[in-house]
Amino acid sequence: MSIFTPEDLLLYLYKETSPEQNAAIEAALKQDWALGEKLATLQESIKELEQPLESPRTEVVLNVLSYAREAVETGA
Repeated sequence: MSIFTPEDLLLYLYKETSPEQNAAIEAALKQDWALGEKLATLQESIKELEQPLESPRTEVVLNVLSYAREAVETGA
């Protein structure tokens, strides 16, 4: 079992750890399969978060605007 938290791994991934912390995390990764899995999951999450967002369909935007207009008109 590792002493490193997901927050420690995020700092490691974003290169915000000291050289000593880097060495300790890398040594732990060689011996702790579960820690490696957590790191891989965080890497995948970061990759997904860095993808550009898709714009909503025009129909959806128009529906939201219509709903808002109706709510204002009825005082709801």
